[in-house]
Amino acid sequence: MSRKAYPSDLTDTEWQEIKPLLPAENAIGRPRQVDLREILNGIFYVLSEGCRWRALPHDLPPWQTAYNYFRHWQRLGIWQQIHTQLRQRVRKSVNKAELPTAGMIDSQSIKTTGKKGEVYGFDGGKLVKGRKRFILVDTLGLLLAVVVTEANFPERLGGVVVTMEAAPLSNNLILIWVDAGFSGENFARVIQQVCSAQVEVVCRSQREFQVLPKRWIVERTFAWWNQYRRLSKDYELLPEVSESMIYTVMIRLMLKRLAQSHTTTS
Repeated sequence: MSRKAYPSDLTDTEWQEIKPLLPAENAIGRPRQVDLREILNGIFYVLSEGCRWRALPHDLPPWQTAYNYFRHWQRLGIWQQIHTQLRQRVRKSVNKAELPTAGMIDSQSIKTTGKKGEVYGFDGGKLVKGRKRFILVDTLGLLLAVVVTEANFPERLGGVVVTMEAAPLSNNLILIWVDAGFSGENFARVIQQVCSAQVEVVCRSQREFQVLPKRWIVERTFAWWNQYRRLSKDYELLPEVSESMIYTVMIRLMLKRLAQSHTTTS
């Protein structure tokens, strides 16, 4: 790489982690003429800086090329496949089983940059116009599944949907922690039917700020996303693109963690 590196660029160690997971070059057709490492650097630049695709610096690949790769891999489910393999590696690096047995569900209401078609609403509880992100994470805060809905989507229904989205991972879950917004016997019964996991509600004992047992883990995951300006709002027209943006951010975070673990052990 002859240009000056950006803070969002992949290091050599991070590139070696993700390189084997990328789609192989098609044996039919023209040879691949782009540098996939630079394509990823362009995508990670957009995520980190929160800029428009058209605002990619000129020393990175053309924005059309970076965007087309992102959307093509999104349609094929490549981002989610890479994410799954990296999550397994991160769990193994800290002596955890590849499949988690406990997790946490939470939601985050997020503003959009305008009305986004049908997937748009108003969260009356948090007074947010836009969308809602439902996530299921493991005890490390790593993402198991994400579902983006309109902001007025019911909490309990969203919790069920994201648990179903995590299948077959969720089938291995024994316990799921939630906050009071997901409480209720009906919700617990449906979750048990979906994945056989028990639901444990973690409630506040005081009105002031309080660090809740286990619940802080999923809140930390939301905090990680604050490092990536593209997730400060939902800028995407399609919710499935928003979900892929989140998976890609988690890929970037896990690559950093794996690289740090290599540095520690070497």
